[in-house]
Amino acid sequence: MLCMNNYTRKYIDDSLRQINQHISTYKKLKAAVTKQNEDLLHTAIKPFEPVFFNNMVLVLDSYFTHRSRTIEGKDGNPLNEVRVLCNSLLHNNSIMSMDKSVKIIPGKTVLKYKTGENIQLHEEDFSRLFKAFFVELESKYL
Repeated sequence: MLCMNNYTRKYIDDSLRQINQHISTYKKLKAAVTKQNEDLLHTAIKPFEPVFFNNMVLVLDSYFTHRSRTIEGKDGNPLNEVRVLCNSLLHNNSIMSMDKSVKIIPGKTVLKYKTGENIQLHEEDFSRLFKAFFVELESKYL
């Protein structure tokens, strides 16, 4: 597929709806487990949470994986952050590594991961990242 210079409002909205559906399903599972047994929350859901939300970063990126890097820029924006997180999750055993072609300053990113840190996203982390991602995406690709 060729790189994408823009996305339709419908495609963005559909992607957003699907991601929100995944998050909603996770919240329902967490609520059901919490209601059923508080111990299960700590033994099953808490360890599952970073696995799920790390994978949600991959899902988020996959909807827009062919976005033009020229339009995306290289200034450490949330689109860059998601790209670098995905590369780290997939190719560096979930340890944050930087991309030399992108100017990421950890203190200016959404999640503030530094090189060498273990990536373990939680619900609140993913929520902040995915909201910032869509703001940036819409400003550049809509």
